[in-house]
Amino acid sequence: MLGIAFILIGIALVLIPVIGNYVDLSRVPWWIIYVYRSDGFVFVTSPILLILSAVSIIIAILSR
Repeated sequence: MLGIAFILIGIALVLIPVIGNYVDLSRVPWWIIYVYRSDGFVFVTSPILLILSAVSIIIAILSR
């Protein structure tokens, strides 16, 4: 179930830069979505997703 949640969150995050071209994402809190724009380049990431991914990897490694 957690894997499906990560897949859906990943798909949403892949679509965020496309959506970001049409909607101003800079008003979203930085801890939900971090947006970096420079000369037409848009980099979008989610600190929450990065933390959840790191925790799940650590748990998987330690549970072996």
